[in-house]
Amino acid sequence: MKSKVLSLSIEGCGYYLGMERGCFTVRDRRGVVERIPLFENEIGEISIASGNLISTSVLASCGFWNIPIIVKTRSGKPVAILRSLDDDSHVKTRIAQYEALTSGKGLELAKTIVLSKLEGQNMVLRKHGLKEVSLDDVRNRVERLKVESLKELRRRLLPIEGKTSEHYFKQIFSLIPFKVENRRGWKAYDGVNNTFNLAYTLLKFKVHGAVLNAHLEPYLGFYHSEQFGKPSLVCDMMELYRYLIDDYIVEFTRNLKPRDFTVKTEWFSTDRLGKREVLNGEKTREFTRGLNRLFQMKVNIPRIRYGERQTLETLISEEAYLLAKYLRGEVDGWKPRLPNLQTNLQ
Repeated sequence: MKSKVLSLSIEGCGYYLGMERGCFTVRDRRGVVERIPLFENEIGEISIASGNLISTSVLASCGFWNIPIIVKTRSGKPVAILRSLDDDSHVKTRIAQYEALTSGKGLELAKTIVLSKLEGQNMVLRKHGLKEVSLDDVRNRVERLKVESLKELRRRLLPIEGKTSEHYFKQIFSLIPFKVENRRGWKAYDGVNNTFNLAYTLLKFKVHGAVLNAHLEPYLGFYHSEQFGKPSLVCDMMELYRYLIDDYIVEFTRNLKPRDFTVKTEWFSTDRLGKREVLNGEKTREFTRGLNRLFQMKVNIPRIRYGERQTLETLISEEAYLLAKYLRGEVDGWKPRLPNLQTNLQ
């Protein structure tokens, strides 16, 4: 029987994560110790928030047994992953990923990512009784794009995806009890857009971890272009799951009040301060806890090897793994498995 996969999470502050006789030990500020045997269960990952301590023995053991360690801020925002050096040894996968840029695979993947994103957006619109986009019409337009260059395909896909996303956000913003003119990412002022940005940041970290687990190159995407500091493959994979985040935000904001937001002053650049409206501390913690529960919800999509259901977090990891298999030529195609909002998430 396969051992249970555990995620060891240390939130709050004042904890010490150490190691003793084959066990991880978690000691709280009162001196109470909990022991987690390393080999009775499979430890999938360890996450630890700022304000806690971790021993070098734990770091060495996690490196040896290939257990990633996620470092978070006190508010729960992930900022770093510590991984084993062996993660860089899977060269074949990365070579296949590079080769796909100039082969038909890259072109097909870019189209698949865009169409899957729009399919997910339609699920949100359908759930809330809003006007859907004609996916058949969009699919026909995308499939008629006969180009040989991935750069040219990106240029021609962008207005198609942009127009449908503009329609989508105009629709779902009507469900949110705050006036929002447009969807804005970086440097947004209003609290609603910054709530989306926070959620997408947490999704980005989940996807980035999945991409690394599949031994793919995070900075080499297909729909998103290669730019310094931009993990374009992570951005590609995020498109598959944004609709789940959007639906969660719609539900979360239903009961929000203006007092649940606060204005934060921060540096926008090296010489310019700016103000942003964000969720206050209490609501931020509530929001991130709810998001983490979302990633642990079960979806009625079979796992690759066993089981008829799996968590959303596991599904994200499996999709990255299946993408890697397609790039290596081990399977004939890659069609992302998208959870249905009304029937899959439980």
